[in-house]
Amino acid sequence: MTDAQPNTSAISPAVSPARPAPAERDRPWLFRTYAGHSTAQASNALYRANLARGQTGLSVAFDLPTQTGYDSDHILARGEVGKVGVPVCHLGDMRALFDEIPLDQMNTSMTINATAPWLLSLYIAVAEEQGADIASLQGTVQNDIIKEYLSRGTYICPPKASLKLITDVAAYCYDNVPKWNPMNVCSYHLQEAGATPEQELAFALATAQAVLDDLRDKVPAADFPRLVGRISFFVNAGIRFVTEMCKMRAFVDLWDEICRDRYGVEDPKYRRFRYGVQVNSLGLTEQQPENNVYRILIEMLAVTLSKNARARAVQLPAWNEALGLPRPWDQQWSLRMQQIMAFETDLLEYDDLFDGNPAVEARVTALKDGARAELRNLDAMGGAIDAIGYMKSRLVEANADRIGAIERGDTVVVGMNRYQQGEPSPLMDADGGIMTVDPAVEAEQIARLAAWRKARNADAVNAALRALREAADRGENIMPASIQAARAGVTTGEWAGVMRAVHGEYRGPTGVSPAVSNRVEGLDDIREAVNATSSRLGRRLKFLMGKPGLDGHSNGAEQIAFRARDCGMDIAYEGIRLTPEAIVNAARDEQAHVVGVSILSGSHLPLIRDLMDRMAQAGLHDVPVIVGGIIPDEDAAKLLHMGVARVYTPKDFELNRIMMDIVALADPVPEPAE
Repeated sequence: MTDAQPNTSAISPAVSPARPAPAERDRPWLFRTYAGHSTAQASNALYRANLARGQTGLSVAFDLPTQTGYDSDHILARGEVGKVGVPVCHLGDMRALFDEIPLDQMNTSMTINATAPWLLSLYIAVAEEQGADIASLQGTVQNDIIKEYLSRGTYICPPKASLKLITDVAAYCYDNVPKWNPMNVCSYHLQEAGATPEQELAFALATAQAVLDDLRDKVPAADFPRLVGRISFFVNAGIRFVTEMCKMRAFVDLWDEICRDRYGVEDPKYRRFRYGVQVNSLGLTEQQPENNVYRILIEMLAVTLSKNARARAVQLPAWNEALGLPRPWDQQWSLRMQQIMAFETDLLEYDDLFDGNPAVEARVTALKDGARAELRNLDAMGGAIDAIGYMKSRLVEANADRIGAIERGDTVVVGMNRYQQGEPSPLMDADGGIMTVDPAVEAEQIARLAAWRKARNADAVNAALRALREAADRGENIMPASIQAARAGVTTGEWAGVMRAVHGEYRGPTGVSPAVSNRVEGLDDIREAVNATSSRLGRRLKFLMGKPGLDGHSNGAEQIAFRARDCGMDIAYEGIRLTPEAIVNAARDEQAHVVGVSILSGSHLPLIRDLMDRMAQAGLHDVPVIVGGIIPDEDAAKLLHMGVARVYTPKDFELNRIMMDIVALADPVPEPAE
């Protein structure tokens, strides 16, 4: 051994390089996947398989008829049954959904809003059948109807009546299901609709304030802090993960401040900001979809890195959500991502990594200042309920800015507006990399519904519906009557029918005002083309935008209408939830030159087939129809064969090109030059 070589055998163990003893690990968050499709039976099998793979909580996706209070055989449910979630029409469906899943041992999140009192009633009725102690049930109903007016569109009743339903659930759970979160203030869809971080903070917190203000007189004053402590949040985490992490720290601080200063809650445990998260789906791309895996992982970091602002439940989208419905393997891959983060890394062994960081503190302060200013603005308008129109217009404008930045290249989206060249994705298969729902599912569900109605006790159903109507008319808490209706065999459509009869229906604001905004640059050439075509048509180019079916994801439709208006077209857009017949009638009455249709729920084939047949019957076969949505290539070919003029999917992000297509489709063939 030379002098240059250390005698490693003589090194004392006390000074040897060693791994530090691990600190006490933070408990991991709940692992969830947002799931539900086809039928209650098929969804139950998926849930039990996911639980066997290590999922620790359930997150139930309901189909659009269930979310909007229609039975599977309603005309508006056509083509929508089982597409974006599981259909639950009655107690039998809920029973099948949780077969062999002990509800007193499960933490269940139900993404349900307008019909939240009803779905919770069905859940409680099934738990009773299982012999569970209702007071032991743990989970959440989202029950945030305000964001439905702003971004998701599954509302039923007017805002003040809907607020009453939210607080009925909260007051009932306070007395009977104390471990249940009666409301999950949802800022997730606000970001999906284009909200800035400051808007997401302010609009969500204003919603929570509206609910708590209404609840104040519904429980004893001494117990109000405990009810405040049951309010939870469901947030979004986007790709700018440093800003998103700072946003979560701002949420923690602002909620503590509101609980303390506005509501006088002194106990810190009731001021704790409790939230679950699904990371951003808006930024997932149809182009090079394998890149979405990295996006999802980075976005998860925003809600897990900072211990003092760490989510207590995380659900991740799958890599192929921009293409369609994920398969079980795709969901498993996202679940494994969470498990690797929680169990293989040392993340949970450390205290907060960002306390005292000047850059983080400065960003958090700026976000809080911006959110407080917006909250003061909303308070001056009377709060969230009275400011729905204002908030909706702000979201549409913010989303227009976001899309414009992507079009200009100011915001880089890899694979979409930069680095588009690449190898075909090896993850795609013969099915297009997604799961499809068998069209026969709808007919089978309708047959089961008919059998349920035939087998139930009609007298008991009628008595339960009368009691529900009387409770709603008198302004009583509707939960006890709803639970009795669930036991009696009442259906989702019948329950919602009572709510519509008592409170009326509502059509939310579109956020697309008649005035031209000039928020988008570079429209001069398109405006000239619109003017020239309008001159040849003899009147202003008329573009009708419609959303058939129950899909309430109106962001794309709003942006098309918003841009078309700014290009100088005459716009007709009446919002969501229209029948094909209503769209055809509007096209005739408005004398539309081009009809645009947006569907993101996967129900495009039956709805567009119906629409095109009705257009022909109305003598409008020469009016071009364009369709946008999450549409596989095979389905796009079928739509074109039906006579659709153009099909657009998320990869078609350049709205100006779509505008020029509309102009070209509307332009009459010019006279040949002599």
